[in-house]
Amino acid sequence: MIAGATLLVGFVVYQLVFADSRSSMNVAMERVTIATVKSGEFTDYIPVSGTIEPGEVFFLDALEGGNISKIVRESGSFVKAGDTILLLSNSKLQLDVMERESGLYFQLNNLRQVRLQLDQNDLNQQGQLAEIDYQISLLKPQYERFRELHSKKLVSDREFEEVKEQYEYNVKRRKLTYEAYRNDSISRVAQKRQLQDSESRMNQSLQGVGRILDNLAVRAPIQGQLSTQQIEVGQAITAGERYGQIDILDKFKVRVPIDELYLPRVSTGLKGTFSFSGGEYELEIGKIYPNVTNGRFEVDMFFTGEVPSGIRRGQTVRIRLELGESEQAVLLPTGGFYKDTGGNWVFVVNQSTGKAEKRSIRLGRKNPEYYEVIEGLETGEKVIISGYENFGKNEVLNLN
Repeated sequence: MIAGATLLVGFVVYQLVFADSRSSMNVAMERVTIATVKSGEFTDYIPVSGTIEPGEVFFLDALEGGNISKIVRESGSFVKAGDTILLLSNSKLQLDVMERESGLYFQLNNLRQVRLQLDQNDLNQQGQLAEIDYQISLLKPQYERFRELHSKKLVSDREFEEVKEQYEYNVKRRKLTYEAYRNDSISRVAQKRQLQDSESRMNQSLQGVGRILDNLAVRAPIQGQLSTQQIEVGQAITAGERYGQIDILDKFKVRVPIDELYLPRVSTGLKGTFSFSGGEYELEIGKIYPNVTNGRFEVDMFFTGEVPSGIRRGQTVRIRLELGESEQAVLLPTGGFYKDTGGNWVFVVNQSTGKAEKRSIRLGRKNPEYYEVIEGLETGEKVIISGYENFGKNEVLNLN
């Protein structure tokens, strides 16, 4: 009896003091995934998908409307600056141009008539001055002779007065005519300058009107690859309508949609890499479009080095976009446990006992491969990283 009582008391003391009272369950090893905590370089990045686009695009807008009469270059062809792409026809525009040209030619003829009249007036006034000078040249010697003869009483007063009046009249007439000619000459110079400016503007307008019909022949502004919408001969194109674009193929960019969650962390200058045809290529964010559509915003990434050969517009590439600098840290591989624990605790495997025990931890940043461990785990420890939904509230797992 004493021995039995001693054993009973000892068993009770052991259960109260030394035995593990935590709830537990048996779990087969093949049903869980175990990973090892390690130290290494933590790279804060997210995987994103981007679409290859030309680095520079020139949009083609119709300067004049009309119906397509001929398609010279098909979509996808390579064009040089000045190559004809489309030929348009527009009878109404042609008639309008003819009317405007006729009106401008009529105005130019009027200007030329006015200038001709000014020149004729100038010549007439010069002729009048020449005629007066001729009369003066005839009357002056006669006047001087009669004056000398009159002083000697060889001619009568009346004869002398007639010659004198004729001479003085022509002298005054010449003075007045010259004054009028001088004033008219100043006015004519200003009028001719205005006429010349008007004629120059009309000639420029005439050249501009003539170039309107040139716009019916649509030409490539730059060299590149032509890309047009579905167009057919006879189709109507309105003025200002965009019917295609020309891509400059020696430059490419990548248009990348990113979840709006990362908008505060994304800035220009962030780098990303992707693999293509066995090579690794680097990109850099050069432009951010802050407008959010369907929970995403977009950025343009540009190549910082070599552009991969064989890349084509519209291709999709998987990019590893870095959000921060790489740092040394304790790393825990990602797994399904996070959705059950929120990263607040994990089951840590005790290799000596074959058990996995619940332990509180604190995690930091996350990338698709690892969590950054801030506290609670040491390098070399093993952790169950698969989902915990079948473990209930048990604190110990007996692995077998």
